[in-house]
Amino acid sequence: MSFWLSHALEGRYLALTVSILATLALAAAAATLPGYGAIIWAPLTCTAFLSIIGLSDLTQTRHAILRNYPILGHLRFFFEKIRPEMRQYFFESDQDGAPFPRERRAIVYQRAKRELDKKPFGTHGNVYAEGHEWMLHSMMPAALAVAPFRVTVGGPDCRQPYSASVFNISAMSYGALSANAIRALNKGARLGNFAHDTGEGSISPYHREFNGDLIWELGSGYFGCRNLDGSFSDEHFAESAASDQVKMIEIKLSQGAKPGHGGVLPAAKITEEISKIRGVPMGEDCISPARHSAFSTPVEMMAFIARLRNLSGGKPVGFKLCIGHRREFFALVRAMLETGITPDFIVIDGKEGGTGAAPAEFIDNIGMPLRDGLAFVHSALIGAGLRDQIRLGAAGKVITGFDMARAHALGADWCNAARGFMFAVGCIQAQTCHTGHCPTGVATQDMARQNAVVITDKSQRVASFHKETVKSLAELLAAAGFERPSDLRPHHIFRRAGDGRVTTLADQFTFMEPGALLSQKVPPVYATPWNASRPDRF
Repeated sequence: MSFWLSHALEGRYLALTVSILATLALAAAAATLPGYGAIIWAPLTCTAFLSIIGLSDLTQTRHAILRNYPILGHLRFFFEKIRPEMRQYFFESDQDGAPFPRERRAIVYQRAKRELDKKPFGTHGNVYAEGHEWMLHSMMPAALAVAPFRVTVGGPDCRQPYSASVFNISAMSYGALSANAIRALNKGARLGNFAHDTGEGSISPYHREFNGDLIWELGSGYFGCRNLDGSFSDEHFAESAASDQVKMIEIKLSQGAKPGHGGVLPAAKITEEISKIRGVPMGEDCISPARHSAFSTPVEMMAFIARLRNLSGGKPVGFKLCIGHRREFFALVRAMLETGITPDFIVIDGKEGGTGAAPAEFIDNIGMPLRDGLAFVHSALIGAGLRDQIRLGAAGKVITGFDMARAHALGADWCNAARGFMFAVGCIQAQTCHTGHCPTGVATQDMARQNAVVITDKSQRVASFHKETVKSLAELLAAAGFERPSDLRPHHIFRRAGDGRVTTLADQFTFMEPGALLSQKVPPVYATPWNASRPDRF
């Protein structure tokens, strides 16, 4: 209520403010003008009814839209009742080029809210259209897996391996997201026993509040472990990495939505608290450099990985990147072979990954999509004889059980998702993340707006979305006759090409034989970038 009183004249509270003022005015008129009571009674009843609805909207905990847009928010749900497809026309953008189809958003909403996600009348779209994908089922389906799918992350030099879920929350920083959104995500991760990637904005008090497992992401700004000049600080890193809550350390080389560009948190979203957490000045955009200062060559990067592993007490250390020049990744492989130092994991972020703010050209035209990047890295590690030592994560519009199955078929050991979990928290893809005016309070530092995110309710939705999505993966595997995601191979996923032909992912991508790079039996498609790579330069 206090938030409403202090923001009563904002447009989003205007309907409630007008209703209350009209109710008071009409009530006063009815008391002072008894002769007009019959005329005043009808409008007074209407405004009083709207006022009660609006005040109820402010206090309910299920719908962030209604908490931030009392009375007005009901229009969105009215359109949904008339026709589900109309949800795009109110607080939801779905114009050409929108980043996520509404059918897939609906899957998240249904699973997060524990609603029935079954559909009548067959498939969505044309199964004969270019790009349609499917996996084959077995005439002898396997028993549905009961135990949760997990993967142990930790190579030969790791002293504290981590048992990770096959589905985790991808990197989203406090500052880009609100405190309540971070709280809800982390509490949901704790409830569902999966991991929450901090994003490069460091570990905030809101990440720690519910003690959910954390993957601490280190970007080029080294937020949370930096010296005053922005360089990496061993002392600050070791202090934070010692927390039992921190399970893995992830060096961010690049982000799928804007690889090579660095990160940006607009000055409008930087509060005094964020300034303190990140160690950056107020009133300026918080910019992560496009490249790291702690290393400049592949060999130096391997040494930095070993340094972080030692400073953290032997926890798993890896890196995240969107694949660019294949020569540069091969240079990392050569550095691993030369130094004997390997990361415990690598996360492949596809260019289709989302972000709160990035240039349009970077979003659309820079970086390699997830499937291509994942297949390449998986193949390169096999060719170098390193695949058994390194786990692979995958991120980039992973939202359904089938998305996860396809990623596992291409070599992933686990998947990360950002926007799916954002939807579970309440995001409606209004695409105002960069303005600070998120209508659901998910991507803003406005205290009044983020108050709409009710942690108890939204954390349950986060846990439910995780549980139901992993369950859908288990059902797909059982139908195909498999017991675990690791049983999937590229030839198990089919895809219709543009000319109507049916191919598999095994036909689409080139995979090396074990040790092919070591024996110089490099497939022609990889020969040029492999021969051009060197461990002493990117």
